[in-house]
Amino acid sequence: MHAEDIAEEFPTVGLDADALDAVRLLADNRLPAVIVVDESGKPYTVLPAAQVVYSLVPGYVRDDPSLAGVLTESMADQITSKLAAKTVRGLLPEEPPELPVVQHDDTLVEVAAAIAGSRFPLAVVRGCKLPVGVITASRLLERALSTS
Repeated sequence: MHAEDIAEEFPTVGLDADALDAVRLLADNRLPAVIVVDESGKPYTVLPAAQVVYSLVPGYVRDDPSLAGVLTESMADQITSKLAAKTVRGLLPEEPPELPVVQHDDTLVEVAAAIAGSRFPLAVVRGCKLPVGVITASRLLERALSTS
């Protein structure tokens, strides 16, 4: 069995896509992350939902979480306005994490090794082209258990 045999469709967003649309995609589908592709459609990085939350929480609250208790719930209403003028690129850290990529014909052992060294889903590609799909750790475990 090869990587392409267990790859699943997974949402991708472009670097210059609207940030609010990307966040809605994450929220509506309860995704842990989306794959970010560059202008040519090649996998570039991953945008974890936790990174979005990080970018929405004011720095002074991240520095001193006790301040969160004095803020009102109306802060949640500001999420939409905070994202309105941003792109996906604006949600990424200065040095975005490298997206782990495996080739479509990599074996399950190669896929497992790549997942073991990463916290993110793996993009499955054919050559350097568009992603064939994505493999998450839970998908790999599901397939491994179904063959035993």
